[in-house]
This record gives sequence, structure tokens and C-alpha cells, in this order.
Amino acid sequence: MKKISSNIFIITLIFGTLITISSNSWLGAWMGLEINLLSFIPLMNDNKKNLLTSESSLKYFLTQAFASSILLFAIIMMMLIYNNNFLLINNYNEILILSTLLLKSGAAPFHFWFPEVMEGLTWINGLILMTWQKIAPLMLISYNFIYNFFMISIIMSMLIGSLGGLNQTSIRKLMAFSSINHLGWMLLAMMNNEMLWMTYFLTYSLLSISIILMFNNFKLFYFNQIFNISLMNPIIKLLIFLNLLSLGGLPPFLGFLPKWLVIQNLTNMGQFFMLFISVCLTLITLFFYLRLSYSIFMLNYQKNSWLLKNNYNNKMSSINMMFNFISISGLILIFMIYMIM
Repeated sequence: MKKISSNIFIITLIFGTLITISSNSWLGAWMGLEINLLSFIPLMNDNKKNLLTSESSLKYFLTQAFASSILLFAIIMMMLIYNNNFLLINNYNEILILSTLLLKSGAAPFHFWFPEVMEGLTWINGLILMTWQKIAPLMLISYNFIYNFFMISIIMSMLIGSLGGLNQTSIRKLMAFSSINHLGWMLLAMMNNEMLWMTYFLTYSLLSISIILMFNNFKLFYFNQIFNISLMNPIIKLLIFLNLLSLGGLPPFLGFLPKWLVIQNLTNMGQFFMLFISVCLTLITLFFYLRLSYSIFMLNYQKNSWLLKNNYNNKMSSINMMFNFISISGLILIFMIYMIM
């Protein structure tokens, strides 16, 4: 019965996002966002014995309900503005709408809720929050473009996403700050090319699925648990951190492909200042991924032979292996695309 209800909520979640994307009015888009919100809350609160899960679902509900109320107010104001042709007020109204959408997506400077909510979720719910829940707000953001406001949000997202992950001991918070940094890259791609940000989002989703399925399989939540990875199969241990480096955008993995496309687009547009800022800040995110890899591969641990068979399930599903292959085979894909171009 619980599985059936979860499937219903997932279908409603997808349905709400599709309503928002396909809507031709702001009121219909707001309704789709509300359907999406009300279907995700029961999925978040599936484990009632965990107080962190209940706290995260409450924080998410309050933040999203606050953003939805402001968005509805802005939509009503927009209707009044268009009827009375108050074009000066309309500029402030667009900033208000864009702010609420950035709050829903978790972009800086409206990111305060995102790491805290991620901390109390399971890996699967966190994956939904990092990927699917961003589709509808990002699609609405692409309709409402304000250059100066975009620039502020892009720089702050990259800065906070980079610096925020440096002092983290929780892998879920680390992935949350990484998501904020990637969101800055998506907004930067959106500012220049609509198809570019969709390509970036699709690639980021594939990489996130690959790494989070492995975290979920081995029940890894904190850095101190990573020391026990030495009890795993070394090949699986290698796959985990190759995926992390791919998510950080290190060539020649697949994660470098969308960043390469954005860098090429910025070069063609002559936006060298944004190119310099984005590359420098992304190197900081790559640093704490390398720090994780260093702690595993470069340090020695004592291995007890009687613990090797009982601590972890060293098998991975075929779906997980497929995502790992896609993530790590970035060099081949980039070379093929380059030859086609």
C-alpha cells in the first residue's frame, strides 16, 4: 500500500512539472508548481521516525509556500499593471517574479534553505530535489530575463557553491553546494543560449544519478564513513571518485563537456570577465572533490580480513554500471562531437 501511494505521488510530481512547462499563463504555471510541491512533501516525509526528515520537509514546505505566495502576489500585480499600463512598476514586478523562481530553484542569494533540507533527506529524495525539482523553476526563469540581476545571481551562486563546500563534513551538504555551483553555470548558459542550459542540465542530471546511486548503495553520508571504503572492492572505490571528478568538471570526463560548451560560447560572445570568474570558482569545487579522492587513494588503512564480506554489498546494478560508463566515457564522446563539428 505504501509503494502504491509513493507511485501516485511520483506521478503527480511529474504531472505538476509538465503543467508548469506547458502552461501559457503565469497562473497556470503557479498551479503546476503548487501541485509539484504538494506531491513532493509526502515523498520527503516517508521516514517518520527520523526527526531530520520531518525537519527538512517542514523547512522545504515553508520556503516553497513563501515563494509561491510572493509569486501569486506578483502575478496579480502583473495583471493589474498590464491593465493600467504602469510600465515603470512592471520592471520591479519582473525582479520580484525572478527572485521567487530563484528561491524555488535554490540559487544564491536565495540558497539558505537548500543545504539544510538536503541534510535530512534520503539520497533518492535528494536526487529528486537536485534534478527534477529544478526543471520547472529554471524553465520559468528562462522566460523572464533581466541581465544585471542574472549576473549577480550567477556570480553569487558560483562563489557560495564553491566556498560553502570547503568546510563540510557531510556528503549531502557537499552535493548541495555543488548543485548551487552548477546552477550558476546553468544560469550562465541560459543567458547566452537556451539549448545550452538544457544540455548542461541533462548532463548534470546524468552525473548526479550516477554518483548518488553509488552513495545510496553503500550508505555513505559523512566523510568519516569514507575511511571504511577501503573495505570495498577497489574497482568500485575507483568508480566512485572518478564520478566525483567528472561531476567537478575535470577533463577528460563527461562533466567537462557542458562546461567546455559554455566556455566556448562565452569566448565567442567576448565575455572574458565572466569566463575568468566562472573557471576560477569552479576550480575550488574541484579542490574538495580532489580532497575526497586524496583521502582514499593516498592514505593507508588497516584491513581486517573478517570484515571484508559483511560490511558492504560490492555488487552494483546494471543501471548503475550504465550511468558509470556514461560518466567516465567523456573523452570518447567529446572526441566524437569534435569530429562531427
